[in-house]
Amino acid sequence: MKAELLTIGDELLIGQVSNTNSVWMAQQLNAIGVWVNQITTVSDEKQSIIKAMDEALQRADIVIITGGLGPTKDDVTKLALCHYFKVGLKKEEAVIQFIKTNFLKRGISFLPVHESQALILENSELLFNNNGTAPGMWINHQGKIVVCLPGVPFEMKGIMRNEVLPRLTSQFNLPFILHKTLVVLGMPESDVADKIADVEDNLPEHIKLAYLPNFGMVRVRLSGIGVDESILKQEIEQYFLDIQSMLPSSNIAATDDLKLEEIVGLLLTSKKQSLAIAESCSGGYISHLITSVPGSSDYFVGSLIAYSYQIKMEILGVNQQTLLEYGAVSEACVKEMVMGIKNKFGSDFAISTTGIAGPGGATPDKPVGTVWIAVAGPQGLKTRKIIGNGERMNVIERTALVALDMLRCMILET
Repeated sequence: MKAELLTIGDELLIGQVSNTNSVWMAQQLNAIGVWVNQITTVSDEKQSIIKAMDEALQRADIVIITGGLGPTKDDVTKLALCHYFKVGLKKEEAVIQFIKTNFLKRGISFLPVHESQALILENSELLFNNNGTAPGMWINHQGKIVVCLPGVPFEMKGIMRNEVLPRLTSQFNLPFILHKTLVVLGMPESDVADKIADVEDNLPEHIKLAYLPNFGMVRVRLSGIGVDESILKQEIEQYFLDIQSMLPSSNIAATDDLKLEEIVGLLLTSKKQSLAIAESCSGGYISHLITSVPGSSDYFVGSLIAYSYQIKMEILGVNQQTLLEYGAVSEACVKEMVMGIKNKFGSDFAISTTGIAGPGGATPDKPVGTVWIAVAGPQGLKTRKIIGNGERMNVIERTALVALDMLRCMILET
């Protein structure tokens, strides 16, 4: 069964708001056996919505719409759908009473404009919104399902969990969709594809292989769809093992869909070792990645953002002569930074970064993107210089990936 997600809002098209709703909905639908075939975003404009709806229903069995259900004039989704389905609106008194009760508790006045929130399409079933004022709608149309939800993420998620997903699983005999991901580090995507070409070329139609590359990392994902979960799982497992056998074991970082910070966290936890970080050019981004992992307090001691010469010298113990002779963006400096944070925080491992993230700060011998990274552990210290391209955030993200992979390798060698 195929689904299409139709998100509505000018704020999405101009990049003011990220389309996180579609990502979350696709994950939830995939988990119950509904394949998302397309995601479309259109403006808050009646004809655009009507056209997108018509095209979506030609492609998909289920169309889920988010956005444009509010009480203001730019919210035109309901009017567009009334025009498309050639129906009017009906009032749901239960929604009015819910809004009034909620507003009374919060000391908010109930205005005539709020009453419009209780209007839903005549051909729809009410999907109650326990987290807001805009209810959802469930429409059966010529053998297909149209679901209309508010765009506010926590309201949309509540209706999806409480109403939409249970209805889909109870009304349809959905297949199983399974995924298995291999995380490969230190190999270009083309090299990975070349080594596993025999497996890819002989996959059955119901199992697909996808490559998800990032700097220094390629995630290889097998996705299968079938009616018998155990048989499908066995098939995917066998192809997965075949792929593993064709790649160097040293390049395989994980056999689950894990982020690099999660992989590092598992290694540190298994060895009962700790980590501290001193960041300059990466500005705390590596620490943010580490602490985004639940349970990171078990191994993460802490970090320091040491931007100025003064902080590098006074807190990390970087020698003034090092800074004067080599500058902050140097191997000598990053070495002293990593040992400074390791000794001060008493950690088993440490990471330090210093560089020029841009757009300013470059010198003839140190262009924008020049970064020195150091990792220290029980058995020594390693450094690496990278010169990245792109905007400031690209340099920072690349620095983090390289630093975490250096740490991963050092932990494995310990």
